Amino acid sequence: MSIFKKIFSSEKKESLDKGLEKTKTSFFSKLGKAVAGKSKVDDDVLDNLEEVLVTSDVGVETTLKIIERIEKRVSADKYLGTDELNVILREEIAGLLSETHVGEATDFDLPKDKKPYVIMVVGVNGVGKTTTIGKLAHQLKNKGYSVILGAADTFRAAAIDQLQVWADRVDVPIIKQKMGSDPASVAFDTLNASLAQNADVVLIDTAGRLHNKVNLMNELSKVKRVMQKVVPDAPHEVLLVLDGSTGQNAFEQAKQFTKATEVTSLAVTKLDGTAKGGVVIGISDQFQIPVKYIGVGEKIEDLQVFNKFEFVDSFFS
Repeated sequence: MSIFKKIFSSEKKESLDKGLEKTKTSFFSKLGKAVAGKSKVDDDVLDNLEEVLVTSDVGVETTLKIIERIEKRVSADKYLGTDELNVILREEIAGLLSETHVGEATDFDLPKDKKPYVIMVVGVNGVGKTTTIGKLAHQLKNKGYSVILGAADTFRAAAIDQLQVWADRVDVPIIKQKMGSDPASVAFDTLNASLAQNADVVLIDTAGRLHNKVNLMNELSKVKRVMQKVVPDAPHEVLLVLDGSTGQNAFEQAKQFTKATEVTSLAVTKLDGTAKGGVVIGISDQFQIPVKYIGVGEKIEDLQVFNKFEFVDSFFS
């Protein structure tokens, strides 16, 4: 059976299709120009295709892997027509993601043996970090989990206020202190509260500044150490939030944060407002860290669990 013949929830698929519309339109318009006047896939078409993928923010290294895979197919079948290029691209991108994206999440489920399950959320300001926390809290609560938020981004007053707005909207408790407080102290209080309230999951927001990597590293390390005084193996997950609309800049942020702390999962946001959705393909291939969530719209339900087959299917459908 084709890997694409899956039953997707129509509502989720509709939202994903809509969220990737700008990316898709831009990509296929470039692809159309790349094969214009050509009936078979030759060196010229492959050169043009390479440019299309790079300018669609797939990233140079990932693009070269895709081109290499297509070259193998071309050498095996000298008369490969350009009309088959969509199908081939779709298969090769899905194949590439299958190799690098093992054991991905299929739903908003948490491990049963970790309670509370502690997620530390990192990312620079403006990427949609607080919004992602709010939407994730909503999805987890809908699954029946009890959720508690920790406002450990004490660097900006707005960050605490924004998280409070989401806590009110989703109707989950939030632990906070005043601006300028020690982030580790907020995390400590949040984990203690989660034990007292028997919460299933804790989402800890952290400061989103990268101006000094050493400071960031020290701060995140301290937050982790202090959390472990309450929950010895916390955090169970370090979720890095990246803004998909920044394209190559998202790669750079991923590089910086993976150097500063051990990132275990990724969320790529704002895919609905951009033609740079190809960045998801590159990031999932390059960093060997699973893209767990994608943001495909403004609505509270528009944070989705990333499924590579759904994503590639929407991209090429």
